[in-house]
Amino acid sequence: MSINVTQTFFPPIEEYQSQIQRIWDNRWLTNRGELVLELEEKLKAHLAIPNIIITNNGTIPLQIALKILGGKGEIITTPFSYVATMAAIIWEDCKPVFVDIDEDHWTIDESKIESAITPNTTAILATHVFGNPCNVLAIELIAKKHNLKVIYDAAHAFGIKYMDKSIFEYGDVSTCSFHATKIFHTGEGGAMFTKNNELHHKLYYSHNFGHNGPLAFHGLGINGKISELQAAMGLAVFPYLEEIFKERKRVCEFYNAHLDLKLISTLKIREGTDWNYSYYPVIFKSEDMLLKVQTALNKENIIPRRYFYPSLNTVPYSNGKVMPISEHIAARILCLPLYTTLTESELNKIVSIINNNLC
Repeated sequence: MSINVTQTFFPPIEEYQSQIQRIWDNRWLTNRGELVLELEEKLKAHLAIPNIIITNNGTIPLQIALKILGGKGEIITTPFSYVATMAAIIWEDCKPVFVDIDEDHWTIDESKIESAITPNTTAILATHVFGNPCNVLAIELIAKKHNLKVIYDAAHAFGIKYMDKSIFEYGDVSTCSFHATKIFHTGEGGAMFTKNNELHHKLYYSHNFGHNGPLAFHGLGINGKISELQAAMGLAVFPYLEEIFKERKRVCEFYNAHLDLKLISTLKIREGTDWNYSYYPVIFKSEDMLLKVQTALNKENIIPRRYFYPSLNTVPYSNGKVMPISEHIAARILCLPLYTTLTESELNKIVSIINNNLC
């Protein structure tokens, strides 16, 4: 069996089946049934946030936020993210304007944002890369100064606190992914968050075709609703969050202790962050070294991932300018296997192969 970069956490099947039985008992599959409402309340309490709307995937919240806040304008964004971040901008008839990243934290370089602002700029869409927070306080000041909206792609940031607050409390809208590969998942799913009650109302009706009751409409909407079947998985996974975080921390600490960190570098977590151990990326001195290590791992059926790669400004339909730091990091980054059931024997094997191929 291969050791992949990630592995979905499966709760005990009987616990999932007990949630599924509730669906059968209720005869209710979608349109915000009992399980969806229960999961939202559990997540609000766990994350200590005022509002949440859970959705059918992690991309639709970005699209809805951009539809409401983007105004078909220029969106300042990062080239170092998953393609969904940029694709959502273009899909909503906005224009991505890339700003290069901070060499240490790999998030958008806030010191370069203002020089990218034009009269057509409407919003900033920044990614908390591998759960590492952007400099949210500096971005907030810039946004207020220039009357811009702020959207955070927090797909990797479930459970993170920054400055003793949930990371989802920052920005006008934050979004998250509950995809099967994420720390908390509903098989496929996501969420959007805002502290603004009026904006929450717009987000809510926008994810439900614009409905205001069964016969009236608040405005334009789309179908972003999560099903009861997805919520059932979330409710079955939810009790295991503490165990999931603990085991992922164990794997990260093993890598920290045993990898030759004189020859490779790892993510620098921003000060003030309670991190969630979402990914374990390493940066090699050259792309050639990365490819050598990747080949050696693959020969042993170990499958890390070049993530994020390529730098989004180089994707043909992005029409992006050169972003030296993002391109340099994207060419040398590899995410190592990280999931709860990795054994010490498997970790020793991964580390040994990497360390033996760093010359």
